[in-house]
Amino acid sequence: QLTKDQILTLYLNRAPFGGNVEGVRSAAYAWLGRPPARLTTAESALLVALPQAPESRRLDRHPDAARTARDRVLARMTRDGILPADESAAALSEPMPGARAAFPLLAPHLADRLLAADPFAGLLPTTIDPALQARLQDLAALAVADHGDRLQVAIMVADHRTGEILGSVGSASYESDSRQGFVDMTMALRSPGSTLKPLIYGLAFDRGLAHPETLISDRPTDFAGYRPQNFDGLFRGEVRVSQALQLSLNLPVVALLDAMGPAQLMSALRRTGAEPVTDGVPGLAIGLGGLGMTLTDLMRTYAAIANGGVAVDLRHTPDATPGFLPHRVIADTAAWQVADILRDVPRPQGVLAEGIAWKTGTSYGHRDAWAIGFDGAHVVGVWMGRADGTPVPGIFGAELAAPVMFAAFERAAPRITPLPPPPPATLIVAGSALPQPLQRPFTWLANGAPVGTSRARDFTLPDLGPGFSALTVIDATGASARAIVRFD
Repeated sequence: QLTKDQILTLYLNRAPFGGNVEGVRSAAYAWLGRPPARLTTAESALLVALPQAPESRRLDRHPDAARTARDRVLARMTRDGILPADESAAALSEPMPGARAAFPLLAPHLADRLLAADPFAGLLPTTIDPALQARLQDLAALAVADHGDRLQVAIMVADHRTGEILGSVGSASYESDSRQGFVDMTMALRSPGSTLKPLIYGLAFDRGLAHPETLISDRPTDFAGYRPQNFDGLFRGEVRVSQALQLSLNLPVVALLDAMGPAQLMSALRRTGAEPVTDGVPGLAIGLGGLGMTLTDLMRTYAAIANGGVAVDLRHTPDATPGFLPHRVIADTAAWQVADILRDVPRPQGVLAEGIAWKTGTSYGHRDAWAIGFDGAHVVGVWMGRADGTPVPGIFGAELAAPVMFAAFERAAPRITPLPPPPPATLIVAGSALPQPLQRPFTWLANGAPVGTSRARDFTLPDLGPGFSALTVIDATGASARAIVRFD
């Protein structure tokens, strides 16, 4: 009832090749480490011979018997005119494998997800670059090798010009081990730490709330009961906005988020295609990592900034995502300003990588270390931490994740692609040449001491205690107003 081709197909898919290996494709990978299409003549002859006596010719136990059988197949091919004598002689001299090769596990977490989404597909094409993926997996294993048996890592590389994900490493291994390597950390919800600050500044630039040269206050401030501090516990007074972003200061970015409202940040994240998760109504804490994001979500966020402020169809498959719309997230001028600031963030010691705009983040309690960067072609993201979410004492994004990110850039491309020039409408001037409203936000003083700044004409004062206090506000032109108030 079957044709010869059908019978041969059944045989090739089911024939035994020693041990638990069945089928010619499995045998090619198990014994020779590559697919059938890439086998040499001698290797093909070996696979012809093995099923005739799979156990007595098993390569890891009876290599001499396997060689004899292989050579017999080559001799018959030569006798029957299928194989020229010179090619046969070369094939006979080819060495034999002596052990099983490890099966390839390129992007196994991604493969699991794609197969689960379409279990009956015969072929699942991806945008993954196999050579790059192998290099990134080696990097992941190296990144955690000297950090105990619980630290984990995830790495992603994408082309933000096309949206194609070229490399996706869900963990340093694909095993149920102490690192929980079976968990795909590219899809795990984690606190993004300070990695959302570039988008907040981009939104502020877009709305005219600030400019990279605007002076902004970095002083203790009470935002209606929310009193953030900088990571190092220090305050630097008045700084330029560009410095505030490069130093990853907390007070200035929270002040800008307070001026525009947390909902604006959530909306911008969703326009990138990200799906942030919050516990209840988003508050100012989301600007410092108080929400759940995946590495894939952060890749979308930074890809949009790298793409001139327009969302990118970040995907693992060659076909465009159905229903995707390239929403504008921030203006092209704002996106360029953010990239220009991040390009000058100081590198880790020993790293040059000029031309890469990058940002790190460390979540509350040292649970997550992040580093994400982009040049004119690629965006690279790295997360490091523990898969179970427990703290890793002493980890910082700049010290732990950043070197891995720069190493991933080296593996992704032979050279850095320059960032684009500024759009024609970009305002590139010194702070003193800015329009007065952009030079400096309102500065508020209580009893002669600065208590904060704002872009709006209203401001939430810290608790000054009962009694009389002198309040002063100074605007960008230096004009001031003063009032005496009494608090009960």
